[in-house]
Amino acid sequence: MVSLDEGVKSQWAQVENVYQRRSDLIPNLVNTVKGYANFEQETLTKVIEARAKATSVTVDPSKLTPESIQQFQAAQGQLSQSLGRLLVTVEKYPDLKANQNFLELQSQLEGTENRITVERMKFNEITQQYNSKIRSFPNNLTASMFGFTAKGYFQADAGTQNAPKVEF
Repeated sequence: MVSLDEGVKSQWAQVENVYQRRSDLIPNLVNTVKGYANFEQETLTKVIEARAKATSVTVDPSKLTPESIQQFQAAQGQLSQSLGRLLVTVEKYPDLKANQNFLELQSQLEGTENRITVERMKFNEITQQYNSKIRSFPNNLTASMFGFTAKGYFQADAGTQNAPKVEF
């Protein structure tokens, strides 16, 4: 149980690591975009604010409750939405879309989003192993005596089970 608990904590640290990587890329992306004078300032401001909020929400690895993970995920989701709006807005700026720095940052951001998905999946897998271990007999007796409690999972955001409607 201790080994699995430590595995969950270690994997949580890896999840935070890839989210931090994304957070670290954002100032470079924003500064590259700022170089284009006509760019919508409101969009940039929302990305900066969402990043600040996302980095302020932290979760104690020893208290990975469903509620704390949901709070963390909600803050990260707001940042993802802001980044999505930024990248959609970029479509109006052909010069920016052709900027090598922007293209490289966009590529790094896409790679980081893929890493986030992988690390969240690994976190859920080890959390499932841990939760199964502490809930099965006779381990559940030992777990309750020593304070091992179930950990929360990452879950899909509300509405993501519905495919977006695309019309041309």
